[in-house]
Amino acid sequence: MIIYLHGFRSSPQSFKARLIGERMASLGRAAEYVCPQLSPRPSDAVDCVMDIARAHHQSTLTLIGSSLGGFYATWLAERLSCRAVLLNPAMGADQKLRSHLGPQTAYHGDGGSFELTAADLDQLRDLKVAAITQPERYLLLAAKGDELLDWREMVASFPGARHKIIDGSDHALSDFADYVDEVLDFAGVMGI
Repeated sequence: MIIYLHGFRSSPQSFKARLIGERMASLGRAAEYVCPQLSPRPSDAVDCVMDIARAHHQSTLTLIGSSLGGFYATWLAERLSCRAVLLNPAMGADQKLRSHLGPQTAYHGDGGSFELTAADLDQLRDLKVAAITQPERYLLLAAKGDELLDWREMVASFPGARHKIIDGSDHALSDFADYVDEVLDFAGVMGI
């Protein structure tokens, strides 16, 4: 089972979420993929994923998280002892999102809105992982061309994990189609 965790202001309609879903469907494994709409409230977002994850054995579960979803996936993987693929994860999200306090508009779907509050930042602070355990459970994809986050901070957050450092690219990993099979192989789907 693969659970995709989208980023801040994103949704299951994001490019990477749809691409993974399409690839899983082409492999006849659509039923093994889910991408929930995550609440803007951090505690509600991780509770939602925990509810889905509890129905699956940790050995069959992979979390794939992009940006803020990667931050969540790290915390969840530590609690669930499952694999995690992190796509330009927003480590230190409580600090990185401080400048976004206030009203926000979602990127996809109906353009819904929400407000990022100081209480949300407190919840994010509570979800920080000081150091990962079992680094072999992690695959990090970090783009040197990420215009929002520093790839070196991502690498430093996942010592001993498998790292895929991408020259160029961007925060959205617009070239993710080049890496989707590698991600699915790490998740145990491809066998390549």
